[in-house]
Amino acid sequence: MSDNTLGEFLRAHREAVTPAEVGLPGGGRRRTPGLRRSELAALAGISVEYLTRLEQGRDRHPSMPVLAALADALRLSADERLRLLNHYKAADGAGRLVGVCQRPPAQSVRPTVRALLDRLEPAPALVINRLGDVLAHTDGYERLTGPIGLLDHRPANLLRYLFADPRARAAYPEWERVADERIANLGLGLRQEDPHVGHLVDELTLAVGAPFTDRLKAPFSPNRTGVERLTHPQEGELRLSYETLGLSDDDSQLLIAYLPADDATAARLDRLTGRHPGALRAVGG
Repeated sequence: MSDNTLGEFLRAHREAVTPAEVGLPGGGRRRTPGLRRSELAALAGISVEYLTRLEQGRDRHPSMPVLAALADALRLSADERLRLLNHYKAADGAGRLVGVCQRPPAQSVRPTVRALLDRLEPAPALVINRLGDVLAHTDGYERLTGPIGLLDHRPANLLRYLFADPRARAAYPEWERVADERIANLGLGLRQEDPHVGHLVDELTLAVGAPFTDRLKAPFSPNRTGVERLTHPQEGELRLSYETLGLSDDDSQLLIAYLPADDATAARLDRLTGRHPGALRAVGG
């Protein structure tokens, strides 16, 4: 088996993309029906020499922005971008996830935290780790977010859903603001030295590009409370007041609880959770 799967992947996709598909003229004699190296290099903003080294396996450590630019230029699908990331990790030794000082993100919650969530029913509430993985949640949260697809994947992840699932932009009318707050509240920009965070950042950089990476550089400060608008398929728009609580000294786990911000949302949440009217009272106007 070849040990240059990254280079072979790039070359195969370059040769499979026609000039017309990327807005280029297709005239002249070509060895293959696909793009020339010079054309792909120009589209991705890199040199032909560097692209040649990547395809030939003489350079196996491209930066993530370079890979993202190549993925954009090649019009890769979400699945193809994931395969590109896997080839990159294999070529890079896959050692990026082994941190000598960073413990793996928690994948479970303490029994006392689970009991606390039970007491919060029927309010939508969840616990996440430092990557935004959903570790536990109330039934109220599942009734709220299950229909928008947030819990479709295991583990469910707030960032993967928000940035990589097209349903998220329909679910959040103020998507831009929610995206800013998610990044700031998890502190990804400050935690990229953590290899586990770095892996998630690499994945979303390649899958999403600028809408994600630009926010890593933005000077947003954490906002642990506020009002979030969400459009539910059955109940329409909801206005939800939220509070974010750290469950450990380093904020490696966060509890986020939602309550209705107005009477109309309170009534809609009551219908969603199957509780009697007034089970969740509005906390703001």
